Amino acid sequence: MIAIIIVIAFILDLIIGDPQNPLHPIRFIGAGIGLGVRAYKKMQIQSNAIQFIAGTVLSLAIIAVSFASTWFITRSFYTVNHRAGLIIEAMICYFLIAPKALKVESTKVYRSLVYGDIEGARKNLSYIVGRDTKNLSICEIVTATVETISENLSDGVIAPLIFIFIGGAPLGIAYKAVNTLDSMIGYRNKDFEFFGKFAARLDDVVNFIPARVSAVLMICGCLFTGADIKGAARIYARDRRNHKSPNSAQTESVCAGALGLRLGGDSIYKGILISKPTIGDSVNEPAPKHIIVANRLMYAATIIAVILLAAAGVLLYV
Repeated sequence: MIAIIIVIAFILDLIIGDPQNPLHPIRFIGAGIGLGVRAYKKMQIQSNAIQFIAGTVLSLAIIAVSFASTWFITRSFYTVNHRAGLIIEAMICYFLIAPKALKVESTKVYRSLVYGDIEGARKNLSYIVGRDTKNLSICEIVTATVETISENLSDGVIAPLIFIFIGGAPLGIAYKAVNTLDSMIGYRNKDFEFFGKFAARLDDVVNFIPARVSAVLMICGCLFTGADIKGAARIYARDRRNHKSPNSAQTESVCAGALGLRLGGDSIYKGILISKPTIGDSVNEPAPKHIIVANRLMYAATIIAVILLAAAGVLLYV
């Protein structure tokens, strides 16, 4: 059954993409986190320890409610009719993966660059990255887009698929709750340094294995895209730890090696220069075509993951 759910979810995303509507489950999760953050700010907690406890309580509550509500919804439909339950669970899982959205948004940057609209490329890039984009050069726009595609392969595609395989839609939703918590409060600033610490560390933990699986899948994807598999493996072995996050450089290093690009390095976030290690070597000059190749790698890794997980689901059923 899990094989059917994964395949249906992937096909729906392939055809429709990530739907932007008020009923998207991630929006409900984000709304819940937003309520918690507003309550936290109103309390004006001064103690670092209490801030950490408050953030931990909010994180655990959001994850628990997300899991329990999804379990209740799917279980209710299964009780009425098995096929209805299967369809509902597949629909929920479809909301949790976003390879097409990643491709669509990054392709907007590519098209702007091809048409010579660098301002448009900067604007489109600003929707998918956290760094300041208004002064980026063409090469910097390309590398930032490639970084986003490679990094989001794990938490936007492979990790949700793995958790769906393990525990169906409820565990998949719980994973996305962790991921959303990290993206909303997992910052090292005066507001969230301690309040968001638990969410940030939990996100590192749950993504530890999926990030490494994603890297291996992306290396395998080189076989089907014409990318440099030897370069991907070499740079992965050398630079997979070149990031403050224990997980982000896993797939970024593979993509850097496969495309012959240097990724990472210094970037400006909200006017502040953030220094980061570089990943990869400058074998090639960044060009818009590298965005297309990065998307092919992302899809190749995704398809391999879907095939392997679906096959494993069938074997478990048999």
